[in-house]
Amino acid sequence: MMKLSNSSLRLSTLGLVLSLALAGCAGDPLESGVDPFAPMVFKEGATAMPLNPPNKATIQPFYVSQQTIFKFAVDTDSILIGNDGITRYIVILTSPNGNSQVQYEGIRCDSFQWRLYGTFENSAWQENPLSTWRTIQNNIPNRYQAALAQGAFCNFNNQEKNIKNIINSLNPNGFTGQIKPTNSFGVIN
Repeated sequence: MMKLSNSSLRLSTLGLVLSLALAGCAGDPLESGVDPFAPMVFKEGATAMPLNPPNKATIQPFYVSQQTIFKFAVDTDSILIGNDGITRYIVILTSPNGNSQVQYEGIRCDSFQWRLYGTFENSAWQENPLSTWRTIQNNIPNRYQAALAQGAFCNFNNQEKNIKNIINSLNPNGFTGQIKPTNSFGVIN
């Protein structure tokens, strides 16, 4: 009787060791083909054009740079924080002579890129068939995408997920259009 329980114990122990060894191999990236350290592949969600023109009651002007002669504003009602990492919005660009252009765009914080989805022309949204992701230019006078990304839509290279934080960041009294520097007390300089 004693011999039977010792051999059963040995078989059980061997089975346990074998099971643990196989379970350890199941998570091996070389075995499964999934590398946990590989960069994630970006997959953009579907983007529908806005149904309406900008809402005049929710247009918020924002600061871009001292060098620009244009004025810029965003329709805060149009800001969409996408699960795909893209913040979409309507922006209004106004030239010194008063002519305005209205665009529907998106910003990716992780790659610091922007995309023009379409423009509002002749009382209708026109989709941009040649739309591609472009690097946001930080050192040009009309750097409005950089101002929005750095000042409101992004926390460094992460998308801001709280719409109230974005709208508060766009407040003209505190919006710098750049990454806000803070001192060790967390006070904006």
